[in-house]
Formats: sequence, structure tokens, C-alpha cells
Amino acid sequence: MFKNLSTGAIGIRANMKEGLALAKNAGFEGLDLNIGEAHQLAEEHSVQYVKDLWNDAGIKMGGWGFGVNWRGSDSDFYAGLAQLPARAELAAELGCFRSTTVVGPASNDMTFQENWDFSVKRLRSVAEILKTHGHAIGLEFIGPATSRKSAKHLFAYSMDAMLGLAATIGTGNVGLLFDTWHWYTCRSAIDDVRKLSADDVVYVHINDAPAGIDPYEQIDNIRCLPAETGVIPLTELMQILSDIGYDGPVTPEPFSKTVNAMEPEEAAKVTAESLNQVWRNAGL
Repeated sequence: MFKNLSTGAIGIRANMKEGLALAKNAGFEGLDLNIGEAHQLAEEHSVQYVKDLWNDAGIKMGGWGFGVNWRGSDSDFYAGLAQLPARAELAAELGCFRSTTVVGPASNDMTFQENWDFSVKRLRSVAEILKTHGHAIGLEFIGPATSRKSAKHLFAYSMDAMLGLAATIGTGNVGLLFDTWHWYTCRSAIDDVRKLSADDVVYVHINDAPAGIDPYEQIDNIRCLPAETGVIPLTELMQILSDIGYDGPVTPEPFSKTVNAMEPEEAAKVTAESLNQVWRNAGL
């Protein structure tokens, strides 16, 4: 596992060069890749130019968003799908093989079965293209009950349900974006995580939860820095992920107003320090 920065997750607007500098100076080992910016830089300079930016900074590539609106209209979906092979080829050439997307926990328009069939069909088309270029997809489930309580139809919002969706897609390159917040808010068990294999986990988000609030009452965009409150058992979760052989990015996503209000350098430093504390607690 390596400590990875997503600038957007801590309220920082930064281009690639700025993000690499922030990651390096704060002590992160990795940074998420903006595939659109990478394409632009490769067009203006070369693919090697982009590689050199990362190599010179000594920073690994975390994950990338595949950029297909798979939940949208047919026209939007197929337009994005047509552009995906070129994006996937570039990401592979750069050496970034972990892509992610979010799966909504409910719908007002589709029943569970309709949503399941729709998601499998759309995501299978994406996964087949990405597999051709060696990429895996991490599916993020959305755990908080408050995020689904007003919807007409529930959908897959737990780790087990997302693993089931990945298995039904059936391409062999689809697993979890394992987010400790969503694991906690849907009341999953530690033993469920112990049953995972390294192939099940494509990407990891790490965060903590406000104290004194029942998991079912937690609000999705009000979180805490890793190890800030101790509500989520991050020490044990990280030890398990290490034990099963997960070797990918671990990215803080605290949605913290305090962190978002900081200057970029301070926000990156404080976030990195929280990750360092998690690593120390877990003996990693």
C-alpha cells in the first residue's frame, strides 16, 4: 500500500505539476492521474514528457477516472465509450492501471432489478474495453442511510452487494473501491473485510467519522481526517488490507471544511500527517 493524494478530495485545485509538487513536499508517495490533462500534455509535448514529470518527482500514479457517463443517456454513454480506448491506451502507456467509478445507492426511476441489469450492461461494456489495456475498475458503494432514505427504490449500497455486481459483470477486472467511510456507515463487519482477496480491492479511500453520531445518521459529506476521532477502526482495517496483500493507493477523502479552508500546502501536509498516524498505529 502507498499513501496517495487526490487534490480534489481535500479541496485543492491543482494542475498536474502543482499536484506533483504538493504530493512530494507533503510526503505522499502517490497522486491520482488526471487523464484529460495527461492527454493534453502528451499532445503538446509527448507521452514521455508526462512520464518524466512523474519520474522526476518520484511519485507513483494512484488511480484515474475513465470518464464515461455510464449512468447517462444512450448518446452520452456511447460518445464516452467511443473515447475510452484512447484514454485507456494512454493510461496504460503511462503505467496507471486502476480506474474507479461510483455506483449510486438508490434510484427514483428504476427498480432494483432494472438498475442491476442496466448497471451490469453499461459497466460490462466499459470493463471490456479497459481489460483490453490491462486496467481494473473499482466500484464504490455509497453506505450512509441518509443518502438513500428519500429514494423510491433502493439499490446496491454495501460491500457485499458491490462484490456481487462485480461478479455479475463477469469480466474479471472489476472489484471494489473500498472506502472506510462507506464500509462503516452501512454497518459492515470486520470479518467481511478479512474475507476479501487482493484482487477484490482495486482502490482504497480512507477517512474517519464524527464522534457521537449513529452510523445510520452520518451525513456523507461531513467526515473527518483519518485517525482524527477513532470512530472508524482504521488500525484494524489497514492491517487486514496489508495482510491480504493489497498494494495499491490509500487516498484520504475527509470532506473536511477545516481542511478545505487551508492553503494547499498546509492542507496537503495536514492530510499526509493523518495518514502517517494511521500507518504508525497499524505498524505498517
